[in-house]
Amino acid sequence: MKSKTSRLDRFIFRHSEFSMSDVRLLLAQGRIVVDGCVAQSIQQKVTEFSRVVLDDKCLQDRQPIYLMLHKPKGVVSATKDGKHTTVLDLINHPKKHELHIVGRLDFNTTGLVLLTNNGAWSRRISLPETKLKKAYEVTVSKPLDDTYVAAFREGVYFAYEDITTQPAELEVLSDYTARLFLTEGKYHQVKRMFGFFDNEVLALHRVCVGPISLGALEEGRSRALTANEVAIGETLGAL
Repeated sequence: MKSKTSRLDRFIFRHSEFSMSDVRLLLAQGRIVVDGCVAQSIQQKVTEFSRVVLDDKCLQDRQPIYLMLHKPKGVVSATKDGKHTTVLDLINHPKKHELHIVGRLDFNTTGLVLLTNNGAWSRRISLPETKLKKAYEVTVSKPLDDTYVAAFREGVYFAYEDITTQPAELEVLSDYTARLFLTEGKYHQVKRMFGFFDNEVLALHRVCVGPISLGALEEGRSRALTANEVAIGETLGAL
């Protein structure tokens, strides 16, 4: 989802009775204030979260929202669904209708889901170019060994798309459990990587996205991200 930006003159035209040609005079008279500072240029960029005041009337004062949810099994990673409970159904926030999902999880996959109304932030978190590691706990039906570790490190070939996955780090925890670190999120990727060995994934749980960790958050509960967690997305830079 893209972040919404606009030139100041176009923004004023859309949100007031003034024309675009009037904006130069409004600027000269110091009547437009953006984020606490008197505006100076008609070309100044106004984002979806800029606070814009004209003649002491607030035209926009929208705040970014950043949440994490511990998604249970059997919940849909969608904002609307006619048959199943969605992640938004589990969230108690007055503006949850503004949110979109940052990296979906399958119906039966549990764990960390991020939600925001900031398109630029979610794009930086989600794009594979950022190389942001996602960590998963995996339970499989057949015993694991070092063959899996080596194959995942090299990348697994998906014949249907004729692609090879990016190198992934697999840490075997027991005969049937492992922790997997990915930097991409192809369709059913984890299940298909283990399926390469004809090994069924019985349970899949996402524990973190980069340094943003689920921690002790209870299943079905949500919380606002901390300032440090939000800053992780900001430091990735615009792509």
